[in-house]
Amino acid sequence: MSHAVTFQKPPAQQQVSQTQYRERSRAGSHVFSNRAYDFLYDPLFIVSSEKDHTQANIQATLIRSRLKKVPRFKTMFSNLIHYPRYSLYWSKSDPVPPFISREWKGHEERHREALRQLTRTDTSFQMPREVYEDPEVTGKNRYKYFERPFLPFFQQMPFSVVYAVSKAEPYTFPPTSTKQLSIPSKSTVGTQTDYRDADVQTDPYSPEYVVYQDSIPELLTLATLTWGRGLPAGQAEVEMIERAREKRAWEATLPPLSDAFQYEKRRKMMNEMERKEWAFREQEIEKLQEIRLEVLKELLRKRDENQNEVNMKHLNARWSKLQEAKEAKMAKIQRTHISTIRKLVGKGKNIEGKLERRNIIKDYSDYASQVYGPLSRLGCFPDNNSEDFVVKNYYLNTYEGLVELESCLPDFVTQPRIRAPKPKVITTKAGFLKRAARLDYELAEIHKALLDKKNKVLEAKKPPRFLQRNTVPQPRLPTPTLEMTSSEEEEIEMAVIYLQKLLRGRVVQNMMFEGKEKRLELIQELRTCHALQEDEKLVKKAEKQVILALQQQRNLHEHKVSLVENHLAGLEGRALAHMFDFLSKELVRLQEERRIHAFVMLAERQRRVREAEESGRRQVEKQRLQEEDQIFKEVVKIHHSTITSYLEDIILNTEANTAEEQARAEIEKMAEKINDIAYEMESRRTYLQSEEIVAELVYSFLIPEVQKYFVKEKDCDFKKAAAAAAV
Repeated sequence: MSHAVTFQKPPAQQQVSQTQYRERSRAGSHVFSNRAYDFLYDPLFIVSSEKDHTQANIQATLIRSRLKKVPRFKTMFSNLIHYPRYSLYWSKSDPVPPFISREWKGHEERHREALRQLTRTDTSFQMPREVYEDPEVTGKNRYKYFERPFLPFFQQMPFSVVYAVSKAEPYTFPPTSTKQLSIPSKSTVGTQTDYRDADVQTDPYSPEYVVYQDSIPELLTLATLTWGRGLPAGQAEVEMIERAREKRAWEATLPPLSDAFQYEKRRKMMNEMERKEWAFREQEIEKLQEIRLEVLKELLRKRDENQNEVNMKHLNARWSKLQEAKEAKMAKIQRTHISTIRKLVGKGKNIEGKLERRNIIKDYSDYASQVYGPLSRLGCFPDNNSEDFVVKNYYLNTYEGLVELESCLPDFVTQPRIRAPKPKVITTKAGFLKRAARLDYELAEIHKALLDKKNKVLEAKKPPRFLQRNTVPQPRLPTPTLEMTSSEEEEIEMAVIYLQKLLRGRVVQNMMFEGKEKRLELIQELRTCHALQEDEKLVKKAEKQVILALQQQRNLHEHKVSLVENHLAGLEGRALAHMFDFLSKELVRLQEERRIHAFVMLAERQRRVREAEESGRRQVEKQRLQEEDQIFKEVVKIHHSTITSYLEDIILNTEANTAEEQARAEIEKMAEKINDIAYEMESRRTYLQSEEIVAELVYSFLIPEVQKYFVKEKDCDFKKAAAAAAV
């Protein structure tokens, strides 16, 4: 079964950052990513910015490398680095033709958008008409304009993709004479994209049209209107169409130019129409100016509002700063006032200025003294070093401890078992509602009735809009009575009526009893609060006197116990005061001793540190002196070697120059002698001697080459014979 995608309209733009092609075959499906140069060739592939276009160009260049490997035939099968198998050459051929522009297409779109905005703001500006290319509906783009097929689906399919149902061809049995099945030379493969063009439709399709000869359809006057610029038509477009119709009707009423008698009438009509057009144009200009004036007023109003808002922010910030400064100053004055009052109160307690010793017993017996509640302004901070008392647990402060603690816990702690709550049973075994459920139901109904009555709003009766007929209620039918024929029947009727009264009375009694049982607690509470009988009042009075006597007895007992406890607390306080005095003195002495010991240890440690630093400095100084001596020795040695090499170079250069001068002199002398001898021999040489010299030169050049060739041939013959013998 092959799949095909059907399209209704081609899109004007498709802003899809990634296009995928899926190829579905009989064996399975394969997904291919983007092609390398889609951003240049594909008109529907649009990138969001120039930066993305540059990035796509770089990726395409990196993916399609222009470096080519050219093999070397001499070292084709070599694995050595210095004899590579191939060489890398940069290909001069560009995969993109030169007529394809590599620039970003967004600049043209921005230019068009700027022209559209200018057209909206300035009505006098006319935007150049865009020339659209031929869509080729009946040509290569015919598949884009197929209609949606009607498929008998059992359930609604999504509108993004519609699959075409392939027709099942009847199976043909092969003839009996054929021994081998025929293999088809072609196979149909369907493709499917991730997106439908109709889902990203922006501009509707405008089909081609044909105009008959000698006909000017009115619809062609609207050819300048396009989607987004006049379409769909609004009030302004409708008024423009009406004006165009009026103008065409006016043009039809003009006298023809061939009529010379009505030329003046034609001129007057044209002048009148021109004045009307100028008046209409002036009205449009005035409307445009009013709109611009309104926009300018709105901008000025917004600017004033923004400026006022900024000014208010500045004023609020300044006011808040001044308020903070004022509060800080007031707080400082209040603190100074409290400190001064405290000092005056302290001076008033000791007017004579006598020195008083500390009364430790009084301090410890008074819970408001400095012992129990020291003041921080006197230099005592009870919360100082409180972090020493913080419990530091390995199992609570570290992750490893938490993991180990969690592993020791049982499963029901880390994995709680939540059971669903059982439904509340409100019925008895016999199927009746329980008393509590019935009470809840009755209370809910009463609450609902009260809320409805409270929230009920009396609606005023509206006067009838039309006359309505008032219906007269029908009279109630008379109560039927049974006529008795004998006294026995009357007695029976009276007995039945009496029995009904008894039953109704019993029902009322039962209802009253049930109500009494339900509100028994309220009745008892009312009886306790409002006793109506004298006996109950006396009983309540006796109970009150008993309770008051018990309260007085308990208060006396508590007073005695408190006196005893205060006496014992005083004795304990004296003993504890002496003990705490002794302990405080011992603590002070121990602290002083430890402090002195700490000073001694600190001084000893500082002395050792200084000795270690001094020894380190001495070692560094010795090492530095040794390094300087070694550097000086090396520098002197280098100077000596430099001087020696310099002298050696001078001596060698001098010797070479002297030898060269002597060799030149000797060579010149020998050349003069050889030239003299050669000139003398040349003057005495005959023709036979010349031929002999030429023959010697030829023999010395040609014969060695021929001998060399013969030696190579012998060597090749010997190698061939050895190879044949080996085979």
